[in-house]
Amino acid sequence: MSSAPAQLSPTVVDANGWIGGMFHNPVISGMHPDPSICRVDDDYYLACSSFEYFPGVPIFHSRDLVHWEQIGNALDRPSQLHITTDTPSSGGVYAPTLRHHDGRFWLITTNVAPGGTTMLFTATDPAGPWSEPIRTGIPGIDPDLAWDDQGRCWCTYAGIEQVRIDPDTGQTFGTPHRLWSGGTGAQAPEAPHLYRIGDYWYLLIAEGGTERGHAVSIARGPAPEGPFEPCPANPILTHRGVNHPIQNTGHADLVQSPDGSWWMVLLGVRPGGGTPGWHVLGRETFLTPVTWADGWPMVGRVEPALASPPWPALPLAAAPVRDDFDADRLHPRWISVRSRPDELCSLGERPGWLTLRARGASLDQPDVMFVGRRQQHLSCTARTLLDAAQGRGGLAVRLDESHHYEIEVGDGQVRASARASSLQTTLGTRTTPDGPVRLRIDIIASAPAQWHPREEPDTVRLGIEGSDGTFDVLAELDGRYLSTEVAGGFTGRVLGMYAAAGTVQFDWFDYEPTEPGPSISPEAILAP
Repeated sequence: MSSAPAQLSPTVVDANGWIGGMFHNPVISGMHPDPSICRVDDDYYLACSSFEYFPGVPIFHSRDLVHWEQIGNALDRPSQLHITTDTPSSGGVYAPTLRHHDGRFWLITTNVAPGGTTMLFTATDPAGPWSEPIRTGIPGIDPDLAWDDQGRCWCTYAGIEQVRIDPDTGQTFGTPHRLWSGGTGAQAPEAPHLYRIGDYWYLLIAEGGTERGHAVSIARGPAPEGPFEPCPANPILTHRGVNHPIQNTGHADLVQSPDGSWWMVLLGVRPGGGTPGWHVLGRETFLTPVTWADGWPMVGRVEPALASPPWPALPLAAAPVRDDFDADRLHPRWISVRSRPDELCSLGERPGWLTLRARGASLDQPDVMFVGRRQQHLSCTARTLLDAAQGRGGLAVRLDESHHYEIEVGDGQVRASARASSLQTTLGTRTTPDGPVRLRIDIIASAPAQWHPREEPDTVRLGIEGSDGTFDVLAELDGRYLSTEVAGGFTGRVLGMYAAAGTVQFDWFDYEPTEPGPSISPEAILAP
């Protein structure tokens, strides 16, 4: 049970005495949508959606709500997460809720796939291992968990409907019932989270759809099953219809800090270019303060820079930009399309190299053997050293099977190719140099000063890098075709390595932000 809402000034001075100290949004950049957060003592934990990628549901840890470190993935075994080639891109794992209750961490999520279901998982350590799935009969997406004073567990889900559940077995009790139709009559009431705060139960939801009309509304009632009265100021947060660099704000969760202040994590996007604006990184995790008035939470607009939280910041960590593949297992930031069989992905076959064996014959195939990381910066460079002596593969920017750019080595050539929906073409070729080849992708965001109505959000360059750093560009492409506004769906870009034929090996992968990353103060730079 949370304490009564704290009445705080929105002007924050942190414990180091910084006046006007800033942190930058998003606090977790790249494709990390639908954030759900819980606090245990002085530690915060956060989970996000992962869609068709394996492993699923990244788990993050923070001590200050600004610096987040990925400590694992909740669904990191095939027995927990079964995503087949019948699952389309932007299907798979949707909207987890992460909670801590009675000494355990609880995570509930839905696998939106043929034969998929809503599943519960538990862990004593959020870094894992997490349990095998407890399957439920919950029919909707965006499930939430909340326990009342009698220890009964309530699951509320998109609709907005609710049913009581035994979280140890997944059994439901009674018939699901509708709780609330939303605060503004907008479409798609979803993403419910239920909290006991002071004398009331608060029901926080998203509505308006996850595009530009996205919004957050709230209601309160005397019991977890209602009845609920809407906040007179609904929606309490939305950026729809305003000229703001952060859009699509919604799907929020609340957390109280040890000092009594309240904060909201939520998803949003950063559109670039001209009209209508294209977001390419997917939906990201943002942070904003919450104050209370007359028993209702008040949230201002979510800004790119905000006053830092009022407690000491941790030392800044170096950005994880390079992997030499010297460990015995991949870092949890690495994800693959639908599955990653051990026999097709190895760090031990050639020590110090990542070995991939082909499955699907190209990035057009739903079972392509691909290992990548989310693009987290609007401008960045990705490089790898590839040995394709026994096969064919390369370096790619992937949005889905129908939208990707790649630089590929095989059959004596290096080829730059692009696919945008039904259009597919090879844009430039070179004869393969002797030995391993260094491939490079540069992504350059358009500057605001370049704006015109049809300005692209960024430019993508594909090519070969020499040992002296020179860049032989084989293709330069408009980045809008790898955006959600063009391709549809819910995901963002992933940069990574793939095998299309035979066996392909990679000595290292380097990811270099070429813009300032999020920061805790104007003088301190943090790249997530």
